[in-house]
Amino acid sequence: MIKQVGDGRRAAGAGSAAGPNSANWRLGQNSGAHMGQNSGSHIGSGFGGILSAVARGLCAFLVCTVLVATAVAQERPRHGRLFRPEALGELEGPDRDAWQMPEAVMDALHIADGSHVADVGAGGGWFTVRLARRVGPNGVVYAEDVQSQMLEAIRRRVDREGLRNVRTVKGITTDPRLPRQSVEAALIVDAYHEFGDPVAMLRGIAAALKPGGSLGVVNFNKSGGGPGPPTDERVDATRVIDEARAAGLTLRRRETFLPFQYFLVFVRADDPSGGGTTAQTR
Repeated sequence: MIKQVGDGRRAAGAGSAAGPNSANWRLGQNSGAHMGQNSGSHIGSGFGGILSAVARGLCAFLVCTVLVATAVAQERPRHGRLFRPEALGELEGPDRDAWQMPEAVMDALHIADGSHVADVGAGGGWFTVRLARRVGPNGVVYAEDVQSQMLEAIRRRVDREGLRNVRTVKGITTDPRLPRQSVEAALIVDAYHEFGDPVAMLRGIAAALKPGGSLGVVNFNKSGGGPGPPTDERVDATRVIDEARAAGLTLRRRETFLPFQYFLVFVRADDPSGGGTTAQTR
C-alpha cells in the first residue's frame, strides 16, 4: 500500500521528459508544460490515485481481519467459559462422591457390565473412570472433550488405574464426534453450561445413541446453593429441555435424588422404543 501511494505522488509531480503536448501519464514521461497547464487536474488525479490505493488497502485489511476472526471462532467456543485444565483439582473434592452420587446416576441410565457409554465434556475424567469400572472390560467408555489438555489428563488417569476400555474423543464446539449409534447411554455431568452451541452438540449426541439409548444431563440448579459454578453461569433446566427438543430429543423423566443438581433423562424423539415425556422421579 505504501508503494502505491508513492507511485501516485510521482505521477502527479514527475519531471518534463515528454513534450508539451504529450498525453502519456506513465512515470518519467510527464512534461513541465503539462504541469503548468493542467496542474490542477494532474494533482487531483494524483490524490485520487492515493485515495483509491488507500481504499483498496483498507478493504483488503478488513477482509483479512474477518477471515482470521472467523477461523479463530471456529477453533474456540463462542462463550469462552471452558473449565481451566490447571484448575482440575477443584473438581476432585473428597466429598464429591457424596453429593454427585455416581452409582445412582449410572443406575438411572441402566449402565451395566458390557455397556457402551459416552462421557461428554469429560474434563479430567472423574466420571469417566467410574463409568469404566461399571461397564468392565467388555464395555466401552467414549471420553469426549474439546480441550486437548483434558483428554491428556484422562489418558494419564486411566493408564494409572489400569483401565483399558476408555477411548478419548476430541470433539469440537458443534459436534462431539462420537461414532453414530455407538452407545446405549450418554452422560453430560456438570458441563452443559460450557457448551458454545448446545443444540448442535445435542444433535450429535442423539446421532450417537443406539435405538433405545438415553442421554442424561446433570447440571447445577440455577437457584444456587452447594458446589458448582457461579449462579450466572448456570443453565436453567427449562432451557436444556427446549434445546434438547430442538435437537430431536424428548424428555423421558426427571430424576430428583441429587441434592444440588437437576438430572434430566432424554431419548430420541424418533425412537419408537423411547416412550413419551413423563414426570417420573426417584
